[in-house]
Amino acid sequence: MSKSKWAAGIPPRYFSWVIKGKLAVSERPGGYARNHRKVRRQEEILWLRGAEFSRIVSLLPSPHNLHAYDELGVNWTHLPMAARGEVAPVVSELYPLLKGWLDAGERVLLHQDELDDRLIGLVAGYLRWSGILPSGPGAITVVERIVGRQMGPPGRELVALAPRIPGYSGEVPSP
Repeated sequence: MSKSKWAAGIPPRYFSWVIKGKLAVSERPGGYARNHRKVRRQEEILWLRGAEFSRIVSLLPSPHNLHAYDELGVNWTHLPMAARGEVAPVVSELYPLLKGWLDAGERVLLHQDELDDRLIGLVAGYLRWSGILPSGPGAITVVERIVGRQMGPPGRELVALAPRIPGYSGEVPSP
């Protein structure tokens, strides 16, 4: 493999475009927990920078990786989302920010430690909240196809939360 290919980096694990060329999700650059590797993290961040991502949004509960984004000149936002418990405050902050960034032409990557139900539910909820996909079942189906896995109850709860987030522009759910 040529040096230029390595210099271009590698895509993060489980990378998927949710909105082609605008919004993507992946596992944490470098991997999660004991699987995390500094060299892999650097290669994945280099790839994200080369792919012209203008913002990385870390939803990790801790500030892990943020220094690496600074070192490689990548703009980031940290919105800590706990693994369990109340997520409405984070979602209420994230969705309007995400809409603003995307409307301004930014290319955004959302990540948590791993591509799990909560992360895919969060993006399906965003698609519903923003009106891109107005129904909950439709948003779930589309995101499941995009990421290649089924969404479990934690993700579905986030999709159901979308109509209660200020600024909701999707279909009004039936009582």
